[in-house]
Parts: sequence; C-alpha cells; structure tokens
Amino acid sequence: MPESNSLKRFGAHQKAVTLFDQVVGDLALLAREPACQRLVSQQIASADSIAANIEEGYGRGSKRDYAHFLIIARGSAQETRGRYERLKHWLAPEVITLRVALCDEIIAILTATIRSLREQDIA
Repeated sequence: MPESNSLKRFGAHQKAVTLFDQVVGDLALLAREPACQRLVSQQIASADSIAANIEEGYGRGSKRDYAHFLIIARGSAQETRGRYERLKHWLAPEVITLRVALCDEIIAILTATIRSLREQDIA
C-alpha cells in the first residue's frame, strides 16, 4: 500500500480523475438524446468507478485489500475503454483515440501496481 498522503500523487488516480472530467465533458451533449441516455449514464458510472475503487482500496489499510480494489478499478477502466470504442457513432475519432489511450495508461499503471503489491504480499 502506498505511503500516507500519496494517493493524490498516484498516477493512476490522477489520470482517473482527469478521465472522469473528460467523460462528463465528452458526453454532456449526448445526455440530451434519449437513445444515448443509458450509454451516457453507464460511461459516467464506469469512469467514476475507476477513481472511487482506487480511493476505497487505498483506505482499506492492507496491501491485499488495496490490490483487490485496484483489480476492480482496472475492470472499470477496461469497461470505460470499450464503451468509448462503441461510442464511435457519436464522438469524433480524435476524442475516442485520446480517451482510449488514457484508459490504456491507467490500465498499465494499475496492472503494474497490482503486480507489485502481490509480490510484496508474498515476500
């Protein structure tokens, strides 16, 4: 588990908060379209879940619990990534490319952190 007060410096958390803000901005106009309301709601929820699970795991106090919540956060990042690819019908290709790349960065950081926490747990 990271040192005290380091959550805000954790790259995956910083990027997850940024991604959430971008999701809200990207989908603001789509929220008005009845056909897209469910997609918008799910995308906002999955993006929020990334940061929320990192925060919850951080507060648990054990490396094993933290790793568990990071796994959940990684799954939410995968979900957010996939839905961006499916939103190609409504969003500009450049937006999708940037958001998918940010999701990939978050997934990579979370994967490396989970691996590290598991190795520390074994040692």
